[in-house]
Amino acid sequence: MSGALVVRGTAQAVAEARPPRRWSPSRVAGTAVLGAWAFLFWFLWLSGRDALYLSTRTAWVVPVAAALLTAATLGRLASARVTTPETLRAREAWIMGLMVVPVVLVLAAPPATLGTFSAGKRSGFSGTGFAASASEIGEGELTLVDVAAAQTTPEGERALAGRAGESVSFVGFVVRRDDTPADEILLTRYVVSCCAADAAVAQVRVVNVTPGEFEPDEWVEVTGPIYPLGREVIVDAQQVVEVDRPDRPYLTP
Repeated sequence: MSGALVVRGTAQAVAEARPPRRWSPSRVAGTAVLGAWAFLFWFLWLSGRDALYLSTRTAWVVPVAAALLTAATLGRLASARVTTPETLRAREAWIMGLMVVPVVLVLAAPPATLGTFSAGKRSGFSGTGFAASASEIGEGELTLVDVAAAQTTPEGERALAGRAGESVSFVGFVVRRDDTPADEILLTRYVVSCCAADAAVAQVRVVNVTPGEFEPDEWVEVTGPIYPLGREVIVDAQQVVEVDRPDRPYLTP
């Protein structure tokens, strides 16, 4: 009996001598930064706004990053109570603050895609590494990706020329330049391989459009026969209707 009391008393003394765990300001701040980034990726994924920044090829990055950052946040939080708290130095605070700035900017920015302003500053497909074989262009349904890729090789141009007069239906946004005739528009769509930073322009000239009916950056669907003329592709509009912006506004080659 006395031996048991001695052991219990010793264990109690050791527990009382052990310093209490307290929240570490440095670790709590690190947890907050990880949590902010985890929240951002969950927000992008659940709201569908990842489509404004990534192609379908790389969209998987968002849910994976959300899950990994959430796990990292929980792990960091679990280790934030320590016996010797680490103070948060001014330099660390500034660095962590800067790391959160992109999160704030993305969350505060309105959901917008690349538009008319960027169209004149982006390269066409000739400036990218994308291409489609002549057989792909010469058969099946024609898309804006096919049309743009056809302009990168002589074989593609010939394959597209062989489909002159076929009816197509393209969805894109309206671009007008200073020299664009009143009854024409440039139907434009961005083609993204990885993210918006590598966007290339796919564009066709649409004629026979009612003057003044459509404004720049307005999304429309154009239906009519296609007439490739060298590196210029014309669609003779039989119908032009306003449509909502697609859930995934960028095309993937």
